[in-house]
Amino acid sequence: MVYSFNDLKCKEIINVKTGARLGYPDDIEFDNCTAKICRLIVFGRAKFFGLFGREDDLFIRWCDIEVIGEDTILVSCDVPSSCTNRRGKGFGSLFK
Repeated sequence: MVYSFNDLKCKEIINVKTGARLGYPDDIEFDNCTAKICRLIVFGRAKFFGLFGREDDLFIRWCDIEVIGEDTILVSCDVPSSCTNRRGKGFGSLFK
């Protein structure tokens, strides 16, 4: 099956080892000699509306992708525990 990057950007990345939602692909890194995709990149979440920088980006190797489904991309990789809640829970979690 052939996907464009616009198709991949709409798919949520899920880690099958932990069941954690990692976010959505923001960029792709590829090897210009072989024209093969090397990694998907999920940008780090902005800290306080971007005023305090960003969290670290998450790099997912292409070989760690298990399945690209209709709505999700299932990956099997070890990610730091700080990356398991990539998209947060919104303002509701701040006021509890």
